[in-house]
Amino acid sequence: MERTAVNPWSWPVELGFDQAQLVEGHRRELICSAQDAVDANGNSQHPGDMPAQLGLALDNLVTVLAGADMTLANVVRLNIYTTDVDNLLQQFTVLTERFEGKRFATTVLGVTRLAAPDLLVALEATAMD
Repeated sequence: MERTAVNPWSWPVELGFDQAQLVEGHRRELICSAQDAVDANGNSQHPGDMPAQLGLALDNLVTVLAGADMTLANVVRLNIYTTDVDNLLQQFTVLTERFEGKRFATTVLGVTRLAAPDLLVALEATAMD
């Protein structure tokens, strides 16, 4: 699979994402449901703690990706749903550091509520190899 970043402007790269990703020659595509800060039984964790919820949502995404023999390096698109956009943006490096320099196309969406009232963030990914 060959990934080419499409960035007419430089500011997204500085923040750790791309405006678009051109993917050619891929063989598999994994479309993930949004992952949030829940334990193995679906119970929400870390109420009110954006960094902890973001970390657990990423851990859950890594687990789903591993089920398809993929990693965060395979993620080409990451939609982020949050009940607190300002807080999420302050914690955005928690997210980008886990991707270890691999960028993705993204959209951040502010929502009124997620599946459980104490959840702050949900990550919806598309991965390819």
